[in-house]
Amino acid sequence: MNNVQNKYGTFYLVPTPIGNIKEVSPRIYETLNMVSYIFCEDTRNTNKLLGLMGINNKKQLFSCHKFNEKEVSSKVINLLKEGNDVAYVSDAGYPGISDPGSILVKEIIKEDIKIVPLSGPSASLSSLVASGMDTDHFIFYGFFSSNKSDREKEIYSIMNLPYTIILYEAPHRVNETVDNLYKIVGNRKLTIVRELTKLHEEFIYTSLKEASENHKEYKGELVLVLEGNKIIKTDDSIDINSIIFKYNELIKNGINNKDAITALSIIFEIKKNKIKEILLDEKRD
Repeated sequence: MNNVQNKYGTFYLVPTPIGNIKEVSPRIYETLNMVSYIFCEDTRNTNKLLGLMGINNKKQLFSCHKFNEKEVSSKVINLLKEGNDVAYVSDAGYPGISDPGSILVKEIIKEDIKIVPLSGPSASLSSLVASGMDTDHFIFYGFFSSNKSDREKEIYSIMNLPYTIILYEAPHRVNETVDNLYKIVGNRKLTIVRELTKLHEEFIYTSLKEASENHKEYKGELVLVLEGNKIIKTDDSIDINSIIFKYNELIKNGINNKDAITALSIIFEIKKNKIKEILLDEKRD
């Protein structure tokens, strides 16, 4: 990084409380009080937050959401180049994690401008550590697609991972997602987390089977923590019938041939060429 950045302002990525206002750290308060401009996902929500924090709500706020983030980037960069310090906040939690912010960061990096991320509340990590799942190895996936067909394709793509999987989901869609998961990956441990740090915070320790068979009406922000694939690989011979059955199931669910072969290669831990050979032999028969 060259010296030109020294005359520029600093871009701060500021996490905000996921529910409890007491999770605002002194550093978060200091930064939001100090910067000249705040870009945010929703100016109404940020104005309310600043009011609760006792920060002058006449501070200049600008909206930057998933539909205008690319266009707003140039305005942010111009302000930084003029020497202004700028903060970005999303509505709750970390900017850029299943929220806007990542495009801004990429554009600012191109301009050699200093970026400072602040630490703070995290729905994904708070859910993980209290989930009872393996915390040594995990992945954060975020939201599945709202489209059922695309969502099922995404589930197939991660179903064989041995790591704990952290998902976000909207309350009106969670039962359908649980049903999709149970149908595709079978029964696994599941922890459903809702309303983190709020008055009605709840950890539901269950399984995909139980959650699928007993739908509930969920409210508030939700995190799903799913057990990874614990099937132990054996040295048994290849189960050709299972491969063919799973291939037909994938195709029936809208997966194209190439992606289906890739998924089978991951699921059965067999090279793609071997999968192609098995399928070709089946067609000949």
